[in-house]
Parts: sequence; C-alpha cells; structure tokens
Amino acid sequence: MPFFYIYFSFQITLIFITISIIIFPPPTHASTPTQASTAASGAKLSTFRKIYAFGDSFTDTGNTRSIAGAGAYLSASNPPYGRTFFHHPTNRFSDGRLVIDFLTETLSLPYLPPYLQKEADRSHGINFAIAGSTAIEHSFYVRNNITAAYSSQALETQLGWFQEFLGSQGCRSSTTTPQQCNAVFDEALIWFGEIGVNDYAYSVGSFVSGDTTRQLAIKSATDFLQVLLSKGAKSVVVQGLPPIGCLTLSMGVSSGFDRDDIGCVASVNAVSYYHNNIYQARLQDLRKAFPNAIIAYADYFNAYRTVMRNPRNFGFYELYSACCGTSGGSYNLNPLAPCGSVYATSCPNPSQYINWDGVHLTEAMYKAISQLFFTGGAIHPSFAYLISH
Repeated sequence: MPFFYIYFSFQITLIFITISIIIFPPPTHASTPTQASTAASGAKLSTFRKIYAFGDSFTDTGNTRSIAGAGAYLSASNPPYGRTFFHHPTNRFSDGRLVIDFLTETLSLPYLPPYLQKEADRSHGINFAIAGSTAIEHSFYVRNNITAAYSSQALETQLGWFQEFLGSQGCRSSTTTPQQCNAVFDEALIWFGEIGVNDYAYSVGSFVSGDTTRQLAIKSATDFLQVLLSKGAKSVVVQGLPPIGCLTLSMGVSSGFDRDDIGCVASVNAVSYYHNNIYQARLQDLRKAFPNAIIAYADYFNAYRTVMRNPRNFGFYELYSACCGTSGGSYNLNPLAPCGSVYATSCPNPSQYINWDGVHLTEAMYKAISQLFFTGGAIHPSFAYLISH
C-alpha cells in the first residue's frame, strides 16, 4: 500500500482519536510523578549532574497537561496510563517509564520535572519535550493550510522555553556571559529525543511533499542543536526516528503485502530509514563545526529492530497489537475508543507487549531500548565514552 494512503489513514485515525478524547475528558486528579530517584542497579558514576531533555510524546513527562488547548493529547491523564510503575497517570504516554526516565535512573538522578511545573526542583535538570510537537515551526502548516497539525507546539516553543530558562540563569551567550553559561552546561547532558514523526503525519494529504517535509524537519532539528551548541552545550545525545512502520497504527491501516523482514510496514519504515541517514550526515557537519562538543547518535531504528529480531530474549510475545485499546478493532486498536477513553481496556501483561496504545510503546519496550542505548552499543560514540568524558 502506498505511503500516502497509510499516512492519510493515519491522520483520519488521529482525528477520530481527538474527537473521542474530547468526548471522554480526563479527570482532575493530581498528575505529578514521583521525583524520587530509583537508580538502576549497577549504574556507573558519571560526570553528569543534570539533564535537559527535548522532543515529543516519546519524551514528554507532563508539559502537555499544562498547555491550554492540548485536549487532543490529554488521554495520558487517564487510567490505565501509568499503571505499571507509578500506579497512576503521570501524563507520560505509556504504562510507565520512558527512555528519559531510565536515563535518569542510570545516572542516579531524580526524574526530570516538566518545564511547566514551575514549583519543581530544577537543580538536576528540566524536561522541555511536548507531546504532539513538530520539528517544523507551526506557521509553516498554517501557511500551507495543513489543518491536520492541530497541535501548535514545535521545537521553536521548546527553544523559547529553554532561552527563557537560560535568561533566568543569566546566560545570554558563551562569549558575553561565559561564567553563567558554564554554570548551566557544566556537568549537563542534553538529551534530544525523537522528533519528526508528527511532521510526516501532518503533511500527508497536503501539497507538501515528503522530500520537503524531510528537508525542513532535519534543518529545524539541526538548527535547534546549533543554537544549543553555540550557547555552550558540551555533551549531546540525539535520537533518530524509530521504525514507525512497526507501530500498531501503521500496521492497522496498511496492506498485508507491504511488509519488511521484521513484519512491519516496509514503505513507512523506509521513510524513517532515509530520514535517519540524512540526519546522521548533518550531525557529522555539526561535529566538525563544534569539535569540543561530544554529539552522540542514539540509533532508535536499529535498537528497535534488534528487539524485533529477538523478541523472546527481551520477554516480548506480542509485537504488533496494542496492549491498551478495544478488542473490536484491528490489532486491538479502535479509533473511536482509544486508550484512556471509558471504553478501552488494557492487557493484563503489558511487559509482554511492545506497543502500548497503538502509537506509543510500553514501559517494557522503552526499558529494552534503554538497555541497548546505555549498555548495548546503540549510541555512537558509546554511552560509556560519553559519561567518562
């Protein structure tokens, strides 16, 4: 099935999900996650004492909850989100922890508070990621009449927040206020999570080509990184795109003939693969421009494929269906009854599932990916090298 059709269907599904969540709004219970550190066993001491994180719903730990007009993404405020580890919703789009949470545990740091949780302790870092965020600025979608981009949040929003934070610390630039900027970036790790999936999804069905989307998304991401590096960032990890053809939603709207060697949607995974190749080339340009910084690439695509090729080794028995959804739909996914709505239920054993709600992953999968990142060689240069320099 052509990539166009798959992502047109993807957008129709997202619209139905949005309507469903508005019909079934979230409760008003407290949603702040526990900030106590639960250090991973055997974690190595490192020079990092704080983390600044950016990205979309794969990394967001609560900013979306605080943004007015973000109703399309508030399902994560409802049970059964958060059931596995926190035992209540924390506005993470999973049943438990995300990669960013496993990172903090590995470094023996507290979980990162979302930027909009103003009263939180920020001494160990801040999470600026926003669910639904695009790499390309929202005005681009407005100019091109792309109404599917119902979230107005983009990397520019996160950069604006970070600039605001830097200003509060007296950091204007590494040349005019070096002491203040050094205080921000010394012993700090920049974690730049996955970004770009929403750009591809929003643009399908418009006059904007996939090539244009890829070029603009990668340029926006690398321009963003350049700003951080010019401010004084010294250690940066950049995640590539996952194989988005393996997400339940992609599987549910594709032809059974469009499959690759791991059983996922071949045409959609090809988009991720090509995007990542070009992205890595642009990161190499940044390494040359900022030789004193360490810019590591977290290979999300191949880490995910490693799990898919050996699922039993990681404890997975269901690779494609969503744990949380409605049994009446294909792959346990019904757009009219998404996870977090009153009609949806979750499986009794999410640790055996890769997909959580059809678009996001289970804590178990995030943990497997994290292990491959931190000890399995899926970060280049290695994570061990990064924490020792």
